[in-house]
Amino acid sequence: MSAPPDPRFSQPGHPPATITEFEGVRSLHLGTSWVQGAMRLARPDAIELEYVQMMMMWMLFVRAPRRIVQLGLGSAALTKFCYRRFPDAHVTAAELNPNVIAICRERFGLPPDDARLQVREMDALDFVMDPLNHGTVDVLQVDLYDEEARGPVLDTPEFYRACADCLADGGVMTANVFGEFGNYDKNLQAMEEAFDAVVWLPEVHDANIVVVAFKEAPQLDFSELYERAADIRRRHNLPAKNWVNGLKEWMRDHAG
Repeated sequence: MSAPPDPRFSQPGHPPATITEFEGVRSLHLGTSWVQGAMRLARPDAIELEYVQMMMMWMLFVRAPRRIVQLGLGSAALTKFCYRRFPDAHVTAAELNPNVIAICRERFGLPPDDARLQVREMDALDFVMDPLNHGTVDVLQVDLYDEEARGPVLDTPEFYRACADCLADGGVMTANVFGEFGNYDKNLQAMEEAFDAVVWLPEVHDANIVVVAFKEAPQLDFSELYERAADIRRRHNLPAKNWVNGLKEWMRDHAG
């Protein structure tokens, strides 16, 4: 059952944040039935949703990130995971809706800000356009949806160019491209204009497609990637072998 909006999570001017719970999983909603994030109550620091796990695919390419940025907080699954698992990294999240930030702190186990964690109530476009952020980000994770979830809120060439500008040398962006079919080509084309290489994996859940975009095109050595995937599985319990399989399938389908 869905609880009525809590006044702490329904400040006017933004969609209210609400939760539902089913079979031990708490889900975040923004005033609609769309699931904006989820957390298994028995494993609050794990990443529950498969497509959100895929957003961590950058781990195949970036070993020791110094700065990880999340655009769109969701249920804070990625922000929490990166904060806990990469103790040498600074983690920043930009989230426009104060109701989302409040409910993540209260109901989804998002820790308070500290020397390594900063959750900023701001527009993601303002973040990426700020010259102070350019060249400073090793990993950029983009998951920007409003309550209608028809497609990414920010999807222009200007936005993706600014995302690329934020990346340091060797930096990687992962993005969730979800929604109506026409959005896919629009987003992918804009990313391909901004990044040196763009790869996308087959959808795994309700038409969520995760895209990986590189500041500089990597040399893909699949035997090495499978070794890294096994290490990621062992240390972080993420299905990284599936990611490498998806990359291999993409390369085969787009050869030449």
